[in-house]
Amino acid sequence: MLRCPQEATVDSANLVLALLDEAYEKKTWHGPNLRQSIKGVTAKQAAWRPGPGRHNIWEVMLHGAYWKYAVRRRIEGGKRGSFVLKGSNFFPRPEPGKLNEAAWRADKKLLEREHRALRQTVAEVLRTPRASKFLKQLYGVAFHDIYHAGQIRLLRRLMERWISEPVFAATAQGRKCLEHPGKGEWPRSPTRRRRDMRRRSPA
Repeated sequence: MLRCPQEATVDSANLVLALLDEAYEKKTWHGPNLRQSIKGVTAKQAAWRPGPGRHNIWEVMLHGAYWKYAVRRRIEGGKRGSFVLKGSNFFPRPEPGKLNEAAWRADKKLLEREHRALRQTVAEVLRTPRASKFLKQLYGVAFHDIYHAGQIRLLRRLMERWISEPVFAATAQGRKCLEHPGKGEWPRSPTRRRRDMRRRSPA
C-alpha cells in the first residue's frame, strides 16, 4: 500500500495494472501510448528509416514486444531464448520480401499477444508475496512502452519532412488524397505546407 502526505492510499497492485494498461492501450493524460502510436501506420511507413542503420517504427514496436516477453519470462521463470522470434532485443524489419501489410499485421498481433500474456502474469504475481521482488521491473516495462511510443511519434514527424506534396480532391466527407508521389503516405498539415512554401519563396 502506498501513502501520500494527505493520507490517501493507493493500492500498489491496482496502480501497476493501471500503468501497464495506460502505457499500452487505455486512454492517457500524457498523449498517445504504444498502441495508439502505431494506429493508422502502414507497412511502408513502418519500414521507413530516418537514416542508414537507424531503427524504424516496425523494429521499435517489436522491441517493445520482446521486452514484454522478457519481463514475463523472468516472473514465470521461463527458459531464456523462448521468444517466438529468433534473436533478442531488436529484430530487423521488414524481412526480405516481406514489405507488405500481412507481415506488418502479424507483428502487430505478436505485440498484442505479448502484452496480454504479460498482463495476465502480472495480475497473478501481484496476488502473491513475490510481487515486491518485481515491482521495479513492472513499473519499468510500463515506462518502456511510453518511452518508445514517444520515439514512434517522433519517427512519424520526421517522416513527414520527406514526403512530397499530395494531390487532394474535395469530397462530401472532406478532403481525399488522390495521389502521393513521395516515398511516404502522410500529407503535411496546411500550416506546415504554408510555412514550407514561405521558406522556398525567394527573398
